[in-house]
Amino acid sequence: MRIFRIQSVLAMLFLAVSFVACSSDDNNGNETPQTISRAVNVTAISGPATGKIGVDINYDISFIVDNACGQFDRISNISIGKEEGFQVEAKYPIGTCANETPTALHTVYTFSPQSKGTFEIKFKKSETEFLVKTLVIQ
Repeated sequence: MRIFRIQSVLAMLFLAVSFVACSSDDNNGNETPQTISRAVNVTAISGPATGKIGVDINYDISFIVDNACGQFDRISNISIGKEEGFQVEAKYPIGTCANETPTALHTVYTFSPQSKGTFEIKFKKSETEFLVKTLVIQ
């Protein structure tokens, strides 16, 4: 009788903890994203052609998003053939955008040189080529 009572109490305790511990998000990780990212082409890179070791160099990167709702998302690595460089990605809200006019935007890319030499800063200009800025570090 005592074992039955202990088992009953443990069962009730287990059920109570189970109900309290349930997560409030019922979508099981299937949450739909509110934005989508897509690569965009860079139209211009402006910044210095020379620099010094250990001094950060900022480049202004110009790009055009598909519509006025597009925003800068990130800079990522990319390869075109055997060449490696960067691409700009823009994020767009899912759904329609009231203003479908392509919009020019800018972001800043920071290069931190750690050695002397000549470097090429490459950003995707089209599906087949990069826009290149040469940098000489003294």
